[in-house]
Amino acid sequence: MGFFGTIKDEAQRNFIARADEAKGEIVYKYPEKNIRMLTQLTVDADEVALFVKDGKVEGKLGPGRHQLDTSNIPFLSRFVEKFTGGNMFMAEVFFVSTREFTGVKFGGPIGDVRDPETGLGIGTMVYGDFSIRVTEPEKLVVGLVGMGRTSNADFLGWFKGQVLKVTRDRIAELLVKKRWPLLDVTSGAYTEEIETEVIAGLKPHVDTYGMTVVRMGNFHVSIKEEDEATLKKLSKDVAYSRLAGGFQQYAQGQAMLGAAEGMAKGGDGSGAGAGLQGMGMGMGFGMAQMFTNQQQQNQQQQQQQQNQQQPAPAAAPADTRSPAQRLKELKELKDAGVLSDDEYNAKRAELMKLL
Repeated sequence: MGFFGTIKDEAQRNFIARADEAKGEIVYKYPEKNIRMLTQLTVDADEVALFVKDGKVEGKLGPGRHQLDTSNIPFLSRFVEKFTGGNMFMAEVFFVSTREFTGVKFGGPIGDVRDPETGLGIGTMVYGDFSIRVTEPEKLVVGLVGMGRTSNADFLGWFKGQVLKVTRDRIAELLVKKRWPLLDVTSGAYTEEIETEVIAGLKPHVDTYGMTVVRMGNFHVSIKEEDEATLKKLSKDVAYSRLAGGFQQYAQGQAMLGAAEGMAKGGDGSGAGAGLQGMGMGMGFGMAQMFTNQQQQNQQQQQQQQNQQQPAPAAAPADTRSPAQRLKELKELKDAGVLSDDEYNAKRAELMKLL
């Protein structure tokens, strides 16, 4: 190393800051542990500098330029190396950004999930991006030091793994509990619901590291094209079988339709063949409609039988009061103003006939 290279290195050791190439990183660890007293340390506006020794955060400095001196930064006295005469101290310095980091990409296989509509197990993938922010830098650094992941790349690799794990678990759980058709999920119909569930599911995993997932972006669940085609065909069959009144009826209708189409193909290619084919389609759908009507008639007959089996309503109990008693009660109603004179006289005349 030349003379000027040595001077440059010595000058850099007198000034500590985040390296230019690390400006876009969440966590940056300063490479040196032995730091000279009176060194100038610069902390950017959207970050903090943490001093760590033996896996414990011993001090923190906010944005600004700081001269590392025990006289104005008391916690540095815990790092001073006595054998240097107090001219140096030993500590790990971490720069942690506190701004929101957007566009962190992730993706991977979710695994086989069972489609509630068809019952098939389909391999699924998820990909997209998310944004994160450090809420408690001390927790993050202590956690990373404990895991041995002090570089930004190691940290992001671990964090993306957590996002994928929770996403896989939540999507599988939602498909079972909500019975969402997989085709609707891959179409993006439930993106907001899945995003909410994933963020809530990540919270207990990342809270202990002083992190929060702010939002998901460009979030998409996908399946293979051939699996999508299979699901679409089976979903169509399921829908038609419901219209036909059941799978057996639908299958019979499809069989008749297929037979008629075969007859049409065996024709001479004239309009008669087309007519046979149209007749076959009409027969197939007519059969489906017939089975539907038959099922409706059966349901109506069952309802009629249930109505016939129900006991007739009990007759109202006979009035056992004597005419004299009823006349007395009628007079009380008139005196109370409940009955008018005309109503009283009409009812009294009826009761008098019973005496």
